[in-house]
Amino acid sequence: MKLSIIIPTYNEEAVIGQLLGFLRQHVSAGTEIIVADGGSTDATRHIAEAQGACVLHCKRKGRGPQMNEGAAASTGEVLYFLHADTFPPHGLEAQLKQAIAQGVGSGCYRLHFDDQHWFLRLNAWFTRFDLNAIRFGDQSLFVRRDVFWAIGGFNERLLLLEDQEVIGRLQEKAPFVVLPQQVVTSARKYRELGVYRLQAGYFLIYGLYRLGVPQGRLVRIYKWLLRV
Repeated sequence: MKLSIIIPTYNEEAVIGQLLGFLRQHVSAGTEIIVADGGSTDATRHIAEAQGACVLHCKRKGRGPQMNEGAAASTGEVLYFLHADTFPPHGLEAQLKQAIAQGVGSGCYRLHFDDQHWFLRLNAWFTRFDLNAIRFGDQSLFVRRDVFWAIGGFNERLLLLEDQEVIGRLQEKAPFVVLPQQVVTSARKYRELGVYRLQAGYFLIYGLYRLGVPQGRLVRIYKWLLRV
């Protein structure tokens, strides 16, 4: 059962080298590592190539299109989508393969931030529950290849929340599980913009998304709220 790790990137030179080095130490030589790059203007692609990853120059920028393109180029029976600033737990390969062998179609890990702020620790604690409203893309996502393509992959029309939207469709197709181990993700955005401000922005965007607000308007609100 071959594992393909797919990492969407855009200007991630500060973190991609460390992540790829970590993965090389904790997965077998047969594991495929694909960096699906959305047109980085920094050294992201050069660093990834130097680390031995397969680097794709994706036709479209955006997590959904990049992850779909990475999946299409992969050869593994199990796909694992991972953000460039998120580190999976030790033993991830055995954990994912065991879950798949037990009949799971897809799943994710619990979350842990690299910051001890009480509010971030509280947010991370809630990720143990199988509730889509508190599902974060930073938790990573593993899925059987056949299940992923049976639902059509990520919705490329979504500009935001593509990580959350896909979960509902995966759950309808095959069992979904939240594994008990934790990924460690960077809290850099929270430190830059403020913990409460950023989290309030995320909650508002999710609420508006559930109310059916169009994606273009969501992006404008997101940029206004976070001044990005």
